[in-house]
Amino acid sequence: MFEDLTNKLETALKKVRGQGKLTETNISDTLREIRRVLLDADVNYKVAKKFIDDVTVKAVGTEVLNSITPGQLITKVIYDELTILMGATRNELRLNTSGPTIILMVGLQGSGKTTFSAKLAKFLKTKSRRVLLVAADIYRPAAIEQLKTLGTQIDVSVFSAGDKDAVKITRDAVSYARDHGFDTIIIDTAGRLHVDEDMMNEVAAIKQTVTPTETLFVVDSMTGQDAVNSAKAFHEKVDFDGIVLTKLDGDTRGGCALSIRAVVDEPIKFVSAGEKLDSIEVFYPDRMASRILGKGDIVSLVEKAQEQIDEKEAEILEEKLRENKFDFDDFLRQIKLIKKMGSLKSLLGMIPGIGNQIKDADIDDKQLVKVESIIQSMTREERSSPKILNGNRRKRIARGSGNSIQDVNRLLKQFQEMQKMIKLLNTKGKKNPFMGMKNFKLN
Repeated sequence: MFEDLTNKLETALKKVRGQGKLTETNISDTLREIRRVLLDADVNYKVAKKFIDDVTVKAVGTEVLNSITPGQLITKVIYDELTILMGATRNELRLNTSGPTIILMVGLQGSGKTTFSAKLAKFLKTKSRRVLLVAADIYRPAAIEQLKTLGTQIDVSVFSAGDKDAVKITRDAVSYARDHGFDTIIIDTAGRLHVDEDMMNEVAAIKQTVTPTETLFVVDSMTGQDAVNSAKAFHEKVDFDGIVLTKLDGDTRGGCALSIRAVVDEPIKFVSAGEKLDSIEVFYPDRMASRILGKGDIVSLVEKAQEQIDEKEAEILEEKLRENKFDFDDFLRQIKLIKKMGSLKSLLGMIPGIGNQIKDADIDDKQLVKVESIIQSMTREERSSPKILNGNRRKRIARGSGNSIQDVNRLLKQFQEMQKMIKLLNTKGKKNPFMGMKNFKLN
């Protein structure tokens, strides 16, 4: 996520980190380079100029304390200004306590509206909401079928009709939702490849008819300044309440995320990376600023773990670890938990200090699939007692999982090394680091 921007900012900040004190000259040189980095990232030039001006005002004349270095100070100032630039604080989705909550999704074709509608539906299901998805893209039958398929995958009802009138479809959908006890309605509207007057008029008519609780503008973060321009056009016509940034796992330079909030003066509410239907995050400006500066995001990582870890299972796992009875069945459960949390590289990137170290590393999530297939090709007895895995058994597992004997041997060796480490930790009285996750309190 924003790797190129992060690396270039890191390079720019190195110039001031070696200085004994902050001066107007070294601040000016550093910020001139950062301004160039922001423009290269496709940040709106007016936004970039104001950002640099604001950082300059706060940095110049600020006394450097004995406990911090000039590099730390300028990094802190830039972090604060990035946080302000992206909205300062989290803006939550408004949900009605009485009567249905109606969420209208708008944006250009290809921005990821349909997929994100399903992601949001799944997210809200975890909040005990009864969600109805509405297929209101009357121009693309494929979009309607896609929404139905996604709805089936997450067990969410989808309302669609044969009408060629999107306004009527949404009106009927709201009536249906009221009659059948749905408390949340997510409307997936039509898009175009570019801003189109007919599309704008249709979306505006839908909004006037159903009076949504929230109107969210979904934008492909890889489109840079084009995304900002389309956001301005939509906001003038539809007056949306919040922004969703999709495809943050792509080759995005960061310009959209850093510009769009300042240009349209509406909050970013969600971000999305990847096609998995659980790849949705509430947007926190301070956490994103930390990621952009390569400082990780340990709070989000803990929250992801909290969502997946069951307290009773964690207690059972701790007991097994303490008694050195951790087997391949336990290992398989931990792999599945990690997969639910997101891609390995994105998870590692949330750990402070790790992001830069792994930027060029080839971290392939398919390796987890390979490990899963090997373990699943073992018998129950082999999983619980890996010591019985002789040559013939290993060959059978390799054939059954579609891997080489070397892959099987490598996994067994790694597992043995992990067991040794667990035994060593137990002798030193260490506790399972996963324990207490459910009761961990975030500020």
